[in-house]
Amino acid sequence: MKEVILTQEGLEELKQRLDYLIVYLRGDVAKKLQHARELGDLSENAEYDAAKQEESQVAQEIKDLEERIKNAKIIEKAGTNRVSIGHVVTVEYLGETDDDDERVMDVQIVGETEADFAKGKISNESPLGKALIGKKSNETVAFANIHGGTEKYKIISIK
Repeated sequence: MKEVILTQEGLEELKQRLDYLIVYLRGDVAKKLQHARELGDLSENAEYDAAKQEESQVAQEIKDLEERIKNAKIIEKAGTNRVSIGHVVTVEYLGETDDDDERVMDVQIVGETEADFAKGKISNESPLGKALIGKKSNETVAFANIHGGTEKYKIISIK
């Protein structure tokens, strides 16, 4: 597996999820399997099949998380004169929008594993993330969007 770029916060979230899966969810699935076995014939037991599938999914997620944690490269924030992974960047959208409130937003540049746009975390591999990396405050960045147009943002601040 390739190197997984994470912030310290992202690594802690992965560890918490892994702990939850191992300590709580795996035990819960084992109880479901035991209950399904007690129902009798396993060949036509939908509860048993569902519990086995859940067991497999939990085991796979545990394996994936362990691999990500093992291959984690923690990115420390550099100074705030240029955008790098870990920074929270306030940007102003310079295109057309219906609502001026949506023009300015904060985004945190994170590794691909941590990206969650709903939480304001964008991947360093995303078009906006790539455009911002290495830039300074007051610079304007542009990138091609999925519709073939161009998106433009101005960097307001870097934290």
